[in-house]
Amino acid sequence: MTTVPNFALYGHEAQPSWLDMVHVERIPVRSSLFDWEIEPHVHDALLQLLYVVAGGGEVFVDEMKWTLHPPCLVVVPASAVHGFHFRPDTDGHVITAAQRPLEAAVQAVAPELLGQLRKPAVLRVEPGSRHAEALLPLFEAMERETRVHEAGQMAVGLSLLVALLVQVARVGAAQPAGEDALLRSRKARQVERFRALVEARFRERGVGVEDYARTLGVSAGQLSRLCREVLGASALDVLNARVVHEAQRELAYSLLSVKQVAAVLGFEDEAYFGRFFKKHTGHRPTEFRAMARQRLAGG
Repeated sequence: MTTVPNFALYGHEAQPSWLDMVHVERIPVRSSLFDWEIEPHVHDALLQLLYVVAGGGEVFVDEMKWTLHPPCLVVVPASAVHGFHFRPDTDGHVITAAQRPLEAAVQAVAPELLGQLRKPAVLRVEPGSRHAEALLPLFEAMERETRVHEAGQMAVGLSLLVALLVQVARVGAAQPAGEDALLRSRKARQVERFRALVEARFRERGVGVEDYARTLGVSAGQLSRLCREVLGASALDVLNARVVHEAQRELAYSLLSVKQVAAVLGFEDEAYFGRFFKKHTGHRPTEFRAMARQRLAGG
């Protein structure tokens, strides 16, 4: 079986998911380097938002295909397998943001937008509409902010991004809902219920995929198929990724010992936690902590 490449930005090796990040660039900057063909790949912790204003092409997200008719918005959540075929005259902006810090910001000020962050979408923007007039200045403001490199850049970037997501939600609310869109929406809601359950119980190591599926009224196989269709990962992958993310956060930022981190995450055996962590990250917990703290210290 061929493994789908896991990239941070396409063409660059993925960075640790605990690293906060907001990046803005024009579509041609990266796409032209790959002859306008971006092969299927995945970002395990990064959301991408594209505003295509010229050209066009196709986008493939989790086995679904959309044709791009500019101007349009493309939302690609973290863990969604996606690829692009662009026309050579395509232009527009691409924003890449760490999904979890963004979700935390949205949860605090506009929790109704969370659904917009967690499902793939291609949204038509009517040329000359009030939505079109509002979108471009926000993308341009974010692009300018990434060039400033001054204190508070992350806060400003996230604030602009939240404002941008409000506009994306307004565009989405104006879209006609066909049968396929309604089906994708129902599936996305089921997966969102699963993610909410995981968020509440991921520290309980005795709760497995079968338990979550039973709570949702589906089989474990059905739940994994739903997760693969909507998120590009199995239900077990989603659960493990949440545990790993929390472990990375605790190791990077807390003063807890590795044994205490293991206990907080429901592991009775520190050695088993170490094996689990290395399997999913390639590093022992102590190694990761040392690297994380060196990076945070600017080393």
